[in-house]
Amino acid sequence: MDLLLVKNLTKIYQGKVPYKALHNINLCLEQGEFVGIMGPSGSGKTTLLNVISTIDAPTSGDVFINGNNPYSLKKNDIAHFRRRELGFVFQHFNLLETLTVAENIVLPLTLEGTPLAEMEQRLQEAARKLGIEGILQKRTYEISGGQMQRTAIARAIIHKPQLLLADEPTGNLDSKSSRDVMETLEQLNSCDQTTMMMVTHDALAASYCNRVVFIKDGQLYNEIHRGTSRQAFFQEIIDMLSLLGGTTHDLSTARL
Repeated sequence: MDLLLVKNLTKIYQGKVPYKALHNINLCLEQGEFVGIMGPSGSGKTTLLNVISTIDAPTSGDVFINGNNPYSLKKNDIAHFRRRELGFVFQHFNLLETLTVAENIVLPLTLEGTPLAEMEQRLQEAARKLGIEGILQKRTYEISGGQMQRTAIARAIIHKPQLLLADEPTGNLDSKSSRDVMETLEQLNSCDQTTMMMVTHDALAASYCNRVVFIKDGQLYNEIHRGTSRQAFFQEIIDMLSLLGGTTHDLSTARL
């Protein structure tokens, strides 16, 4: 069952010189898949994520999430669809400093008017999954980067979205925190069957995915699937990035 279906997707930014960021992209994610999106800077990775996440409308083509095309909805309904069906994890965490960790996590439920008892139950469940029960009453400036990202992931999954979208989730983390966060995402995917799509330039982070799709110049270039060995998959990703002609910024030098 395809949870996400992208058909003939093209995105052109108008200006003095129109810029084609995406050209005729066809992509599907099955229920429970964890897919990485990689490619050199400027290849269209973030544009693809933005169009799928309903932040940026396509110029042509269709996006279906669980059989629904959000772009056929009215503006207010799109916002509601995004809040209900999608979860987001960002490089910069996007947590509110004025709130505690717990208050940040339950924010999506607060916006939906979820009853307090249910909010508390879901909060404890998410905190337990992410191993952050001990910091729920702390403010965001009192916790580490890795704890901030776990808080952000807890907020992204608390309303049980159909699709979790992550944009460079390890981009602001040291290598230890990056591993912890990726192991957490991998576990959420395998245990809860949460469907995930992650944009990253980090080969180590991408090696936790089931499949990695490569984009070059706004078009699908190739894709590779993870077998039994993550080490071998990591090396395949590095090799593919080299073929793509990534800069040193695009290539992770880390070794497993």
